[in-house]
Amino acid sequence: MTLTPQGEQYLASVKHAFDEIEMATQRLSVTQGASVVQISVAPNFLIRWLMPRMSRFRALFPDVELQINASMGLLDFNRSSTDMAVYYGNGEWDDIEVEFLRKVMLVPVCGPGLLQTGPPLEKPSDLANHTLIYVSKRTWEWDNWLKKAGVEFITPKGSMQLSSSQLTTAAAQENLGVALADQTLISREIESGKLVVPFDLPLDTKKAFYLVYRKHRPLTKGMEAFRNWLMDELQE
Repeated sequence: MTLTPQGEQYLASVKHAFDEIEMATQRLSVTQGASVVQISVAPNFLIRWLMPRMSRFRALFPDVELQINASMGLLDFNRSSTDMAVYYGNGEWDDIEVEFLRKVMLVPVCGPGLLQTGPPLEKPSDLANHTLIYVSKRTWEWDNWLKKAGVEFITPKGSMQLSSSQLTTAAAQENLGVALADQTLISREIESGKLVVPFDLPLDTKKAFYLVYRKHRPLTKGMEAFRNWLMDELQE
């Protein structure tokens, strides 16, 4: 069969369209083959706990790509492209799936240099001779810890307020004073000697970290892999 000039022109146009369809199909296949999971994570949890363990996840799940955003804000999963998030709070959020990860238990921490050069820290009342470092929106945490330790009231030598627990922990590590930090998030710093716990008396904050995602959403292969890995790691 021989095409007319008009037919050849039409075939060229159609062939171009089919080539575009084939390329789009190939791109879709690649996207479907690579399991991408978009995650929003509380910054302190991300920096101090998740990032140091990411190599383990990548070794176990090389075909899962995590796209991570650090955020303390609550998401509208019906409008956001984020698949899952790690929230800090009391677990009472409406219209989303909420899975408990781990309680937040606070202990006093400081840098080893503070114990070597500063006043003694042998009993909780000795904190009066040190600078206490507070999270500015959670100043009551120190009051609650001192009360649990049997110290009704002290006037510390100094005080410092910072906007996040990430910053207060960093300040303590620099020997600027004593902060309260979550046991789970500082385990590596304790093991390496970068931080010291002068009093092993944990305070239950009644808050926790939770994994959340859109209600009734079926989990993709990548989402399920991240969820199960996260649960397993936090049980260790």
